[in-house]
Amino acid sequence: MSVVSERRTEDGADIRVRIDRFLIERGLTDARVVPLTGDASDRRYFRVMLADDGTQVLAVHPGAIQFSQMPFVRVGELLSLLSLPVPAILSYSDELGIISLEDLGDVTLQAHLGAATSSEHKALYRQAVSLIEALQRRGAAMESSQYPPYGIAFDVPKLTWELDFFAKHFLEGYRGIALDTPDRQALAEEFSAIVEELAAEPRVLCHRDYHSRNLMLHQGRLYIIDFQDARMGPDTYDLVSLLRDSYVDLPEAEVDDLIAFFRALRCGPGEQARAEDLQEFRRRFDLMAVQRNLKALGTFGFQTISRGNPVYIQYIPRTLNHLRANLEHYPRFGRLRELLAAHLEELRQ
Repeated sequence: MSVVSERRTEDGADIRVRIDRFLIERGLTDARVVPLTGDASDRRYFRVMLADDGTQVLAVHPGAIQFSQMPFVRVGELLSLLSLPVPAILSYSDELGIISLEDLGDVTLQAHLGAATSSEHKALYRQAVSLIEALQRRGAAMESSQYPPYGIAFDVPKLTWELDFFAKHFLEGYRGIALDTPDRQALAEEFSAIVEELAAEPRVLCHRDYHSRNLMLHQGRLYIIDFQDARMGPDTYDLVSLLRDSYVDLPEAEVDDLIAFFRALRCGPGEQARAEDLQEFRRRFDLMAVQRNLKALGTFGFQTISRGNPVYIQYIPRTLNHLRANLEHYPRFGRLRELLAAHLEELRQ
C-alpha cells in the first residue's frame, strides 16, 4: 500500500493509520492508495486501486462520523429514490470516519468542456438542465419530513446570512474595504429587498451547489456530487448555479437556449410557455443570479483569506462580470450597483 501523507486529525489518529485499518478490515491489503484533489470542505479524498484493477474512492473525515445521520447519506438516499445519478456508497466506518464510494473518475463537466465538440457540449448541458427539472418534479412528488432537505430552505435568515458573508469575507476580508455605517446600512437595505423577494417564491428541491465542478462525467453520463446541502428554494436557484457558473463561460445565446429548454421541460409535451411567462422567469433568474454570485464571491474571499486557499482567485473576475451584467441591466439595481461600484472598480463603467 502506498504511503499516504501523515496529516494529523482531531481524533489524534493520522490519516494513514485510519486508511490502512479500513482497508485491512475489508480484506483489501493489496490495494494502492493515491491522494485526490480535495474540495472546499475539511474532507480528504483518496483513490484505492485494487488488485483486480477495480477502484474505489475514500472520503476521509476529520474524525469519527455517524453515518446514518449524515446529510450526505440521507440526501444521497433521497436522490437515489428519485432515480437521479449519484455515486453508490460501498462501505463505511463510523469509528474511522471513512466512507467508500463508487469511483466516478476524475472528469468533471468543467474539465470535459475543453475537449468537447460543440454537439457534445450542447448535449451535456441539456442533460444537466434535464436533471434539474427531474430533481424539482420528482422531489415535489416525494416530499416528506423523513428527509432533511424538506425541512430547511433558502428563507430570509439563510439568504441574508449569505449576503452578509459576501460583505464580510469579500469586501472587508479579501478586498480590505472598511465599510462605514451609512454604507453598511444602505447595503443591508438593498440586500433585504432581494432576500425578501427570493424567500417569498414557491420552493422546490434544490441541490444548492449545482455547477460544472459538481457534475462528473462517467461512462457518458453526468453524475451529481456534493449534494449534502440540498434544501428547498426558488426554482431558479440550481439553474442559475449552472448557467451563471463561476468556473465556465457560456455564450449568452446558449444561456437563453438552455433557459428556454428548461421552461419547455417544465411545461410538458404539447405545451408552450407564454412569452410573458418566459420574460418573468428570466427576471427571476437574473435576480437569483445577483444573490448567488454575491454569495460565490464571499466564498472565494473566505477560502483565500481564512483558509489560505488561493485557487479560487482565478474565478473572481468571471463572477464579477456576471454580477455587473445583471446590475447594469435592471434599473432596480441602480442603488446597489452604485454602492458596490464605489469599492469595486470592476463594477464601474
